[in-house]
Amino acid sequence: MKPPRTFFQRLRSYYAMFTAGFGCFLIALAALEQEGMPRQWIGYLFMFATIVLYALIGVISRTSNVLEYYVAGRRVPAMFNGMATAADWISAASFISLAGGLYLHGFDGLAYIMGWTGGYCLVALLIAPYLRKFAQYTIPDFLAERYGGADNADHGGRLVRVLAVIATIIVSFTYVVAQIYAVGLIASRFTGVDFSVGIFLGLASILVCSFLGGMRAITWTQVAQYIIILVAFLIPAMWLSAKHSDNPIPQVAYGKLLPKLSAREHVLQEDPKEAEVRALFRARAADYERRLATLPASWEIGRVEAQRKLDQVKARNASLLDIRNAERELVAYPKNADEAERLWTEAREQNLQRAEPITPHATPYPGDADTSDIKRNNFLALVFCLMLGTAALPHILMRSYTTPSVHATRVSVLWTLFFILLIYLTIPALAVLVKYDIYSALVGTDYHHLPNWVSYWANVDKVNPLFSISDVNHDGVVQLAEITIDADVLVLATPEIAGLPYVISGLVAAGGLAAALSTADGLLLAISNALSHDVYYKLVDRGASTQKRVTISKLLLLAVAFIAAYAASTKPGDILSLVGAAFSLAGSTLFPALVLGVFWKRANHHGAVAGMTVGFLVCVYYMLHTNPILGGGAANQWFHIAPISAGIFGVPAGLMTVVAVSLLTPAPGPQSGALVDYIRAPEQQ
Repeated sequence: MKPPRTFFQRLRSYYAMFTAGFGCFLIALAALEQEGMPRQWIGYLFMFATIVLYALIGVISRTSNVLEYYVAGRRVPAMFNGMATAADWISAASFISLAGGLYLHGFDGLAYIMGWTGGYCLVALLIAPYLRKFAQYTIPDFLAERYGGADNADHGGRLVRVLAVIATIIVSFTYVVAQIYAVGLIASRFTGVDFSVGIFLGLASILVCSFLGGMRAITWTQVAQYIIILVAFLIPAMWLSAKHSDNPIPQVAYGKLLPKLSAREHVLQEDPKEAEVRALFRARAADYERRLATLPASWEIGRVEAQRKLDQVKARNASLLDIRNAERELVAYPKNADEAERLWTEAREQNLQRAEPITPHATPYPGDADTSDIKRNNFLALVFCLMLGTAALPHILMRSYTTPSVHATRVSVLWTLFFILLIYLTIPALAVLVKYDIYSALVGTDYHHLPNWVSYWANVDKVNPLFSISDVNHDGVVQLAEITIDADVLVLATPEIAGLPYVISGLVAAGGLAAALSTADGLLLAISNALSHDVYYKLVDRGASTQKRVTISKLLLLAVAFIAAYAASTKPGDILSLVGAAFSLAGSTLFPALVLGVFWKRANHHGAVAGMTVGFLVCVYYMLHTNPILGGGAANQWFHIAPISAGIFGVPAGLMTVVAVSLLTPAPGPQSGALVDYIRAPEQQ
């Protein structure tokens, strides 16, 4: 008689069958495409088949048990927790935007990969095992217990808990808006619905998993999502690698392709037509500079000119198209001088950027000595912020509570690094492969015979096109400077750029959707759990039943999800910028209190409160005063550090404040020291 299979063995069988089934699904769709199935239907099938799958897992995993809902019963095997954490981590920024950032910025974009990967080393060494030893539900739980006493009834513990909840909400909300924005981007491109409608369609999938089953449903869904993410990212990269180098291993092939890309960059840099286009962009920037210098008179002159042009077009009985174009120009004209200043400043900067010479992809910190120093400092600052922010992200640290033991948590983090690296080592290769494809195949083609995918992507967002080509010098030939590509669209458009079968486009869309949904699930759960467990249960109603606590969490999750969807529908910024802000905020606010709480017994609640407050305020102050989107400007930067790296100032400020205030105030009670001794003691095997 065979012994009964273990939980791990059953899971391995289930996901092996899922992987085989997904492979059969891909083959079937490829065959249907060959038989003439319309592309739009392939997109529908990919999108809705995967969403139905996630919903099905959510329904099967539904629960009202507090332990299952908050921490998946603390029984997730290390390898599967590593897969789930990797899916939680590989967000829309990693899957969709990171290769695009490397395409646009070359070497400088590697800061994201180095920072995010290094951050997981900090998670493994400094925080995750100790949180698992603590064995509660949320990050505010740990901070309140560490800094507030055993019963959490004192004022200090309550205040630390409230501040940690506020930080969790702000960090996670900023992050989740980026994920939901990506959901809308994917849904609108591959189903044809409006961007805002696509956001709420994706939101339904997010809610089915997190609303019904909490961490239990999210965990098993994320394992399935990681499999889809891995397949969706590797197949087009391997295909492009074989196409350009006859080697299907992109991590090896792209090193051989870099010299070819550098040679192509040199040819384009010396092309007189390229120089002509860039000169036209400089002229446009100079024109906007003149308008800005003569405001408000220039605004009034322009408004009168736009109205006169419309009147003239109507007077000569021009075509309906000419009249419509003149009307659009008048409607789009700034409503007042203040709006003109903002719009013309943005237009000037965009034209100046497009007038810049080609940045060599493999050259670190290109430019003169001063520019190179500034770029290097920003590179290091961004790596610093991403590392420490990673080590303090609430939705990632929550996953350390779901494993059976502290040892399993350590092993889980190693698995997470392995599964993340499978993607992260491919991202730089994909950026080079796509860049070479565009530089060699698209540049130099006839402007009147552009591929269909260009118009497809231009129509996803007609106000701010994600991909556009304009014949600036009217020579009928595409120059590199005439191509505008958004970092958020590169990976999604890669199969079409490379001329791969449309089934691969659907696969990549499904992977991008899985990446956005998996991270959004974890973020929404982190917010709702902080509100329901740390605010409602711990501070408002300690006598609430387990059923009531789970119900409150579900209702709060629903409310937060709709607020985040509304925020995403306003298109607040590009995905990488939003995500980068979340990391600086997490590092500045939570990292000092978490790390010192584990490794320094003298840290007390006075120091924790002051450190979290100061770190947060310094970070937010710097963002507000340096980010143009928030009303700031580059002139306010300290040491020329970009606003995305505000944590380079917030983290040291928070750390020094915790230390200084803790030393100037009474030492914490013996229960805090006992907790530190307990969580740092070797695990009993």
